[in-house]
Amino acid sequence: MLDFWYIFGLLVSFIFGASYGYKKKQHHEQKNLNIGEALVSKELNDYLFHEQVTGIVVNNVTLSIDGSTTQIDHVLICTKGVFVIETKHYSGWIYGDAKQKQWTQVLFKKRSQFQNPIHQNYKHIKAIQALFD
Repeated sequence: MLDFWYIFGLLVSFIFGASYGYKKKQHHEQKNLNIGEALVSKELNDYLFHEQVTGIVVNNVTLSIDGSTTQIDHVLICTKGVFVIETKHYSGWIYGDAKQKQWTQVLFKKRSQFQNPIHQNYKHIKAIQALFD
């Protein structure tokens, strides 16, 4: 009978531990969702401050273009020009070239496709240019 309660206790502990770990993982993934964008934004602002360049960093801009919208991660507007920056914070192997519409991320055995950031940023640049036409 003692073995039953011992095994039962281990099983209950395992279930609670696994549930806690899963929830903690989900929270961690949600928390780090935009960590790459936050890091780039900080670096851009540090650049303006330390190099004493007059300018502004605008983050997470949504503009209309061709009947749809596009979301731009960062726009650096300064005396040296206007810079449109797309941020990706991926790990694993990234496969793709400048002409492909989709790139592939391989993380362990999982493959995921995402839009080519060069094409994505081209659309962002066109959306900003349209503001000045």
